[in-house]
Amino acid sequence: MKWQGRRQSDNVEDRRSISGGGKAIIGGGVIGIIVLLLNVFGGETGQQIAPILEQMQGGQGQQTEAAAPLSKEDEEMGNFVRVVLADNEDIWSKVFAENGMTYEKPKLVLFKGSVQTACGGASSASGPFYCPGDRKVYMDLGFFEELKSKFGAKGGDFAIAYVIAHEIGHHIQTLLGTSAKMRQEQQGKSEAEANKLSVALELQADFYAGVWAHYNQENLDVGDIEEALSAANAVGDDAIQSKMQGHVVPDSFTHGTSEQRMYWFKKGYKTGDIKQGTTFEEIR
Repeated sequence: MKWQGRRQSDNVEDRRSISGGGKAIIGGGVIGIIVLLLNVFGGETGQQIAPILEQMQGGQGQQTEAAAPLSKEDEEMGNFVRVVLADNEDIWSKVFAENGMTYEKPKLVLFKGSVQTACGGASSASGPFYCPGDRKVYMDLGFFEELKSKFGAKGGDFAIAYVIAHEIGHHIQTLLGTSAKMRQEQQGKSEAEANKLSVALELQADFYAGVWAHYNQENLDVGDIEEALSAANAVGDDAIQSKMQGHVVPDSFTHGTSEQRMYWFKKGYKTGDIKQGTTFEEIR
């Protein structure tokens, strides 16, 4: 992605070098990996992470270590994230205005190890997530090494851009009232039916990420879309379950299959039309 020398957003909170921000060490790493797999691209499910971790720690305690000063690479990654967020701000402000609405810009928080949010405490094991309570995206950039090494994604800067755009998609759903409506509809539903609604929400966020890419084509490099699709493929529910347990359980899916995630990103990218993100109609 072409990003050097371009506008950077002022809405990034960089907490990576805060003393005491710490690196959470939970369950010898095993629990952390499990939570990562369950919550990858978690969207609003990030608010569920804190109680899960508390239960699984089982009184083992939590050690922390102070975050190291930012390296030159860390600084460069922070600048890249600021450009990607700026692109999201510009594009979604334009799209919202064209549809008679005003876009409210979210904050993006970079952290290392652990973080406190309006949705509760979280660790790097949660993966990137959006908290509707404070309307912020939270991200430990170390996640992307996990994406490559554990999930087999190609990596690359546009994989990061895709993830950011996906989480911004959850912010858009909050602004449009989609998330609140989905939570209402989940009430009284069976687990399988509630999961279908969660899948629809996640796939719509993938669609919105594709819409963002559609309007940002002038800044894309050759291979960027393939990087995004590789990331989407790697974190499909079926791909994760197959790697973790050797078989898939469709009724337990909460984010969609690899094929679905790639399909909806590509649909957003090809159409650029937010009205075509009809995942709730098509997933039922």
